[in-house]
Amino acid sequence: MLKHAIRIIAPIGVILLLQSGCATVRPRQQAGEARIVAKELIVATRSWDGKPLPAYPQGQPEVTIRRISIPAGARLDPHRHPVINAGVLLSGQLTVVSADGKTLHLKAGDPVVELVDTQHYGINEGNVAAEIMVFYAGIVGTPIAVGRPH
Repeated sequence: MLKHAIRIIAPIGVILLLQSGCATVRPRQQAGEARIVAKELIVATRSWDGKPLPAYPQGQPEVTIRRISIPAGARLDPHRHPVINAGVLLSGQLTVVSADGKTLHLKAGDPVVELVDTQHYGINEGNVAAEIMVFYAGIVGTPIAVGRPH
């Protein structure tokens, strides 16, 4: 009975090992060679104000990536995003203020899951430009920002 079970289970184990992501063949690292490092910045089901992210709407998915530069002292006009979006502040600092007065202070390297369908604005209270990379997950025909888009 045990031999029969091993004959069935062993090939399944090999198949699982060969599946993408289950086993990786890598060349040996040479002395002094830089390692590839992947760092998870954020995993979230809620925006920064704690509200749950909405379900994705039906339609053709459309991904937009923007790198936005906000000069020192500049304030974005109030706006809202009808689509889920997230970003990473690459440099500088940025304060985000929601319509109900909640405030988020970001510094270089901080990730953010933005507010969806909630009016807000950003202000750069620092002395250098704030650079943020933002990823928008929308659908074709839906704007990524309403108000004055950046």
